[in-house]
Amino acid sequence: MAISVHDPRGYPPKVEGRSLAPRLDTLDGKVLYLVIAPFDNTDAFMERLAGWFAEHRPEVETRIVATEAFGQDSPALRAEIEASGDAAVVGLGL
Repeated sequence: MAISVHDPRGYPPKVEGRSLAPRLDTLDGKVLYLVIAPFDNTDAFMERLAGWFAEHRPEVETRIVATEAFGQDSPALRAEIEASGDAAVVGLGL
């Protein structure tokens, strides 16, 4: 019987750092996407956040959308946000 032994240290991939997206000067007149990731209570939080904007910052248009799976790219959703949105908040659960 043969036994295979694997080196547990592994070899991490080379990663290039990226800077954050530039901050908007203002949210006035902007479209803000509130992205629901599939975690508990994220939808309720995003609804509350949209309500806050409606009450306190009505000049900001919010659009609530949901991803199908966390950690997997959604090209159609990303394209929609890039084409129609100015900013996005991704909710990862509470």
